[in-house]
Amino acid sequence: MKATFINTEEAPNKWWAWQDAKMRSIANASHFTETQKIRAQRMRYALELAYNGRFFDPKFGKRGITIKIESASIRDKKVLKELEAGYELEGIQKKVSLQGVNYYIPKA
Repeated sequence: MKATFINTEEAPNKWWAWQDAKMRSIANASHFTETQKIRAQRMRYALELAYNGRFFDPKFGKRGITIKIESASIRDKKVLKELEAGYELEGIQKKVSLQGVNYYIPKA
């Protein structure tokens, strides 16, 4: 899977950024079906088999769902390769930044 590097700056006030992201996610979650929400949660659990790091709950945006792994290090390369092959067929994008690895599921 091809990873895109995104250059993002850290927020000066991390608590405020966290609170803002949390409220936006709650508001946008209503725009997704239960099937899409369950799919994102299952994807997070599958990624836990391939990565070590701090996993965050899926965040819901206007155009898609993001699963973030902070301080990610690969645990099992074979599992990761299999997962990413399937994700690529589904149109899921991998984005890497200094803060961690993000998997983005576009809204269908």
